Amino acid sequence: MTAHRPGRPSAAPDGRVARGDRTRTAALDAAVVLATEVGLHGLSLAQLADALGVSKSGLFAHWGSKEALQLATVDRAVEQQRERVVEPALRAPRGVRRLWALHQARIDFFAARVLPGGCFFASADFEYNARPGPVRDRLAEVFGRWTAFLEQLVREAVAAGELPADVDVAQLAYEIDALGITAAMRSRLLDPDTAYRHARQGLLNRLRALSPDPTLLPEGIS
Repeated sequence: MTAHRPGRPSAAPDGRVARGDRTRTAALDAAVVLATEVGLHGLSLAQLADALGVSKSGLFAHWGSKEALQLATVDRAVEQQRERVVEPALRAPRGVRRLWALHQARIDFFAARVLPGGCFFASADFEYNARPGPVRDRLAEVFGRWTAFLEQLVREAVAAGELPADVDVAQLAYEIDALGITAAMRSRLLDPDTAYRHARQGLLNRLRALSPDPTLLPEGIS
């Protein structure tokens, strides 16, 4: 009998897993796009299969129900927001420049028209306001984390001495979020350039008025 000699493990299983992950991510990217067109509640496995030109059974292997697909779509939208908005902003220095970078990255994401509906979360949150269940709960959790993140960045700016110690943290975070949501909505119904310019200028004016050192920020929007 020939002795078994261990060798290098086959790369095939890992390769299949990687391909499966890429396929799943691509499908969820398409689901996020579709959800901003037809609504997250209207998103279904059959609809996504039609959009991708694949069989429904193939998608069913990844998500066993419409609700599972919707929850996974929410999670993928969170990943997109982290990749396209949060991570670029975190490369800016802590303080008002990071707050400004976050707002800029968010508006840039909307302006790139990756999502036909503008903002996945604005659309989904309005849609699920009166729809109790796991999807609404997930959206509420995500919204809570986003709000907490905005407030954290405001507190960091206060700690850095770039915002006054008595600034209303929750109020400023609310205003930043509101400017982004309004830009997303108006840009799809009215002139997008005007909507984005007002959203950028609105926060810039607010931060420059609050900051003891407004020279940290641009003087205006070009």
